[in-house]
This record gives sequence, structure tokens and C-alpha cells, in this order.
Amino acid sequence: MLLLCGIGLFLTTGQYTRLEPVHALSNKDLLFKEGSATFKGCFKRPDNVTLAFPVDAVIENISVDKCVNMCTEKEFTLAALTWEKCHCGFPTSLFTLHEREDDERCWLRCAEEDFENCGNNDYFIVYQTQVQDNRCMDRRFLPIHAEHLIALASFPGSGNTWTRHLIELATGVYTGSCYFDKALYIKGFIGEKDDWRSGETICVKTHENSRTMIQAFDSSILLIRNPYKALMSEFNRQYGGGHIGFAAEARWSGKDWPVFVKKNAPWWASHTQDWLKYGKKVHVVHYEDLKRDVFSHLKKMVLFLGLEVSEDRLLCMEGQKDGNFKRSGEKPEYDPYTAEMRANIDELIKTVDTELKKRNLTAVPEEYRPR
Repeated sequence: MLLLCGIGLFLTTGQYTRLEPVHALSNKDLLFKEGSATFKGCFKRPDNVTLAFPVDAVIENISVDKCVNMCTEKEFTLAALTWEKCHCGFPTSLFTLHEREDDERCWLRCAEEDFENCGNNDYFIVYQTQVQDNRCMDRRFLPIHAEHLIALASFPGSGNTWTRHLIELATGVYTGSCYFDKALYIKGFIGEKDDWRSGETICVKTHENSRTMIQAFDSSILLIRNPYKALMSEFNRQYGGGHIGFAAEARWSGKDWPVFVKKNAPWWASHTQDWLKYGKKVHVVHYEDLKRDVFSHLKKMVLFLGLEVSEDRLLCMEGQKDGNFKRSGEKPEYDPYTAEMRANIDELIKTVDTELKKRNLTAVPEEYRPR
């Protein structure tokens, strides 16, 4: 149960695959086991290899296993292979992982390996180890209380928690909330317990859309998600045991789902409309765009929050962007929406799209725009 800020309304709110590690290990101890490194692709050799990859070694009969093991022991997140050499480093401005090449450019078998490619003198094959990149793990409250309150506003189920995770990684500052969610606090969102009016956090989570609450903030990041996805996500949260569970099929096929959609679909539209109407300074972020290009959108958000951009923190954030709140278990495959529900929701999407365009803001993404 979550209590909305200031009012008495409640909401029941391509891996390298072999064997997984069988227990938690420290960075030093986490030697490569099959499944513990993620293939990132083929990349052009950086201009300054020594700066981009500060540790390297010639390895006899080099293989992915041997290179990932070495870089894990040295506590680096990236392992890059050439035909005879292993390079270890972190994503930096010298090597960002943003310009992946065609994998065929790296076609050269590793020595003594029948199926593994090792790159060549011009192109690296790169894997991400399971070493945690600590460059963006430090977090704190603001040293001086902010004079301006910034909201992170969204309809429930729109990715607010995930976006807070990204913001904290990118800025090193705690985010706050109009609620206290114990599960989030335990997971490391320390700002959950902070008074949302204190000015000690970089922005404040809220699902509220009353005029009074909106105008309590000096500016806002407005996070918008496909209503079809957002409604299902919030239904899963309410009826599936919280942030990472799924509602049972009986909930979808029974009366709970139709009642939920009838009540909450119009709220999805009015939430955006109210923030656009009453918000003093609104920066719109579409969840789908954020998923597609987390680096550039987080960079814009950091600037909107009034902070200097640290590219190393942003690159570190990219490597740890999933966080702890991906839903576990098998995702249901059925479509719970009736034709009548879809007709109503499509009209709501058109209304929101019109409001965004009237203000010269980014229209709703193509993937859920009604045809």
C-alpha cells in the first residue's frame, strides 16, 4: 500500500551461454564461468589502446574464457580480444560501446578454438564481465538543500522506479518520493525515507496529478509510457505481489481487470494532460525512447536537473541499467484487452498525442500510436 503525497488516497501499487555461477562471488573471486560474461559485439580498435584498455597481455592459445578470467581477476568490466592478446578496461569516452561494427569484421578463430572468434589487429571482440563497475555506485543527498523542487512524475506502471535507478547512477544523488515504499528502501532507494519537501534529493517521485500538487514543484520530468504496457505493469504490481511479480491468469480473466482498465485508462490520459497544463517547466521523456537510447536521454535529464554531466558515470550507468526490478518468472503471453478497451484507449492516446504536439513536444512513439 502506498500513500499519495499529501492526500489520503491509496494505491495497491545475447549472452555467452554455458553454466551460471552457483553462488555469489566477489569481483576478485568471480572467475569466468559459462554464462557469466555478456557478448557486446565487434568494435573498431580504439586510436589509443593503452589509454582505453590500461591492462593487456599476450595469452597463449587465447580464448574467451581465458581473457574474461584475466579481466575479472583484474576487476575490469570489459574484456576485449584480438587474435593473440587480451585487453581489459571500462567503457570511457575513448571506447564507449556505442559504435558496434558488423560481426564479420571480427571473424578470426581463436587459437585452438573451433567456434570462438577473437578479433584481429583492427577490430576487437568485446565481452562484459560480471565485475561491478563502481564508478557510478556512490550516492549521497545533496550537500545544500535545493531551492527548487523537481518532480519525476508518471502514471503508475510507467517505469518511474527504473528511471530513478538510472538518475541515481548518472548523478550520484538520491532521488526522493512522495511515498514510503519499504521494498524500495530495502533495495537501496535511501531517499524513500526523506521528506519529499526537504530539497535533499535530486528529484521526487510522484503519481499525483492534482493542480495543487503539480504546482508545489518548480519543474518536472514527465515520464510517459504506452498505456497498454503501463496498465498491465500496474495491474501486475497490484495483483502480482509488488514490483517484480505477475498477476495470476485468473485475475486477468475475472472481473478485476475490466474494472481496473475502466477506472485507470482515463487517468493515464488526464495525468499527462494535467502536468502539461499546470506544470511550470516540464521535460517530457517517453519510456520507449529511454529504453532505446538510455545514454542520450539520461544526459538530457541530468542537464535538466541542473547538474554537470559525467560521461564516465553515464557509461557506467549503461552497463548497470537494469537494476533490481525486472519482473521475474515467465511473462504471460495472452492479450487481456478486448476490442472495446482498445477503442477507448486508442482515443485516449490520440488525445495525449494532440496535447504534446500543441506544445511542440515529442509526440507519442510510433509503436503505440493508433493507426
